[in-house]
Amino acid sequence: MLTRRSKYGLKAALLLARERERAPVLVADIARREQIPRKFLEHILLELNRHGVLTSRRGKLGGYLLARPPQEISLGEIVRILDGPLAPIACVSATAYHRCDDCPDETACGIRLAMKRVRDATATILDGTTLADVNQQIATLAQVTRRPTRASRRTG
Repeated sequence: MLTRRSKYGLKAALLLARERERAPVLVADIARREQIPRKFLEHILLELNRHGVLTSRRGKLGGYLLARPPQEISLGEIVRILDGPLAPIACVSATAYHRCDDCPDETACGIRLAMKRVRDATATILDGTTLADVNQQIATLAQVTRRPTRASRRTG
């Protein structure tokens, strides 16, 4: 399950991707617009800054910006930074493997086989989806929902 920490980090990063061509965005503005508790958001943004996803500027025109183009930042990168490995159990983790103490034969473990498929599918989706991809999907959906219906075209 996606933690609140990752959810808020993704929401903030998506907002910063949408605002990329404008000035840096203040923490207070991100918190207000995305309905995220400000103190919690500050910790999340600092962590993303520390890992090179975000950059910050101080001063009157300060705030946060993406450190790289949104098409170069995957959802998987953000989730791993904020929550650690994507794997549901340690013995299938690509980044934090740890053998299960109670498993005599990893290769024949049904739970491990199933959880590896879960990890692989999750990684494929999250690593293959960028901030730019998600914002494009949102923009496309917004255009579709703004299209006039047949009835409104006849009367308008």
